[in-house]
Amino acid sequence: MAPREEEEIRVSTFELFFDLVFVFTITQLTAILAHHPDGEHLLQVVLMLGVIWWMYGGFAWLTNAVATDSDRRRLLLLGGMASFLVIALSVPTAFDGDGAVFAGAYFVVILIHVGLFTRSWSASAARSILMTVRFNLAGATLVLAAAIVGGSPWDYVLWGLAFAVLVSSVWLQDSTGFRIRVGHFVERHGLVVIVALGESVVAVGIGASGQEISAEMLAVAVLGLGLASALWWSYFGEGADERDAEALALVPEEERPQVALHSYYFGYLPILLGVIAIAAALEEGIAHAFDPLELGLAVALGAGAACFLAGVIAFRLALGVRLGPARAVAAALALGTIPLGTEGSALLQLGALVAVLAACLAIEARSLALERRSAPL
Repeated sequence: MAPREEEEIRVSTFELFFDLVFVFTITQLTAILAHHPDGEHLLQVVLMLGVIWWMYGGFAWLTNAVATDSDRRRLLLLGGMASFLVIALSVPTAFDGDGAVFAGAYFVVILIHVGLFTRSWSASAARSILMTVRFNLAGATLVLAAAIVGGSPWDYVLWGLAFAVLVSSVWLQDSTGFRIRVGHFVERHGLVVIVALGESVVAVGIGASGQEISAEMLAVAVLGLGLASALWWSYFGEGADERDAEALALVPEEERPQVALHSYYFGYLPILLGVIAIAAALEEGIAHAFDPLELGLAVALGAGAACFLAGVIAFRLALGVRLGPARAVAAALALGTIPLGTEGSALLQLGALVAVLAACLAIEARSLALERRSAPL
C-alpha cells in the first residue's frame, strides 16, 4: 500500500547498509589526495565528487519517495550499490585508463534510479524524474567521451562539462513535481555526514598502521579524533538537525525541492570535500607527527576544516537557518593554521585546529543559551 503524501518515514536499515559503499568511495577519493596533494589531483577529486554525489544524493531522494520494503526493490537497489562499488573501484584511475568503467557503471546507476523512481508514491515525482534523467544521461555520456578521447586537457574539459550539465538541471527544469518527506530526508543526509566523518577516523587508523606506538603518534591520533568530533559537533550539536528539519518543513511544498537541492547538494559538496581533505592529511601526517608537513598536506588540513565549516554555513543559509559570525571567523582561522603545519608540525597544526573549533563551538553554545533565555515564554 502506498504511503500517504504527508506520512513521515524513518531511515531503514537497508539504507544504512546501502551507505557502506559510500564509505569506500570517500576512502578512494581520500587516497588520491593523500598520495598526490597537488592542484591537478584536487581538481580530479572535485570533479569526481561532484558527479558521484549528484547520483548518490539522488538515491536519498529515491528512498524518500520509494519504500525499500519489497524484495524486488531491494534487489534493484543492491544492483545500484554494486554499480556504485564499481564506480568507487575505478576512481583512482578514472582519469587514466578506467574512465569507461566509471561511465558504464554510472549509466547503470542512472537506469536503476529512474526505473525505481517511476514507482514513487507521488505521480508528479515520477513524471519529474523522467525530465531529470535526460541531464543525467548527458552527464554520463560526457564522462564516457572523456574516457574515449583520453589525455589532458580534454579529460578535464569533458568532466567539467559533465558536472555542469548535471547541476544545470537544477535551473533548467521544473522541480516542483518532487515531494519531500522532511523527517526522512534530513535524517538520511545527516547519516551521510556521519559516514563521511567516519573516514577521518579510518584515516587515523590507516596512518597509524604499522607504526610503533609512541606518545607522539597517540597524541596525533587523539587530536585527529578530536577534530572529527568537533566537526560532528559543528553539524549536529545543540539540536541542529532538528532545526534543519523545522526550517525545511516551513518551506512551501512547491519550493522545497529547490531549497533541498541548494542546501543538500551544493552545501554538501564543500562539507564532503573538507572531510576528504582532512582525512588525506591525517592519513599521511600521523606517521611523522613532530615533522613539518609538506605544503599540500598542510593546506589540505587547514583548508579542509575551513571548507567543511563554509559548507555548513552555506547549507544552513540555504535552509534559512541563521548562524552567528563565529563559524566564519573559525574558517578563516583554520586557514591561518597552515604555516603551523609547514613550519612546525602536524601535531601543532592539529592542536591549533582543535582549539579554534572548540572555541567556535563554545561561543555558539553560549550565544544559543542566551538567545533561549531571552526568548519570550
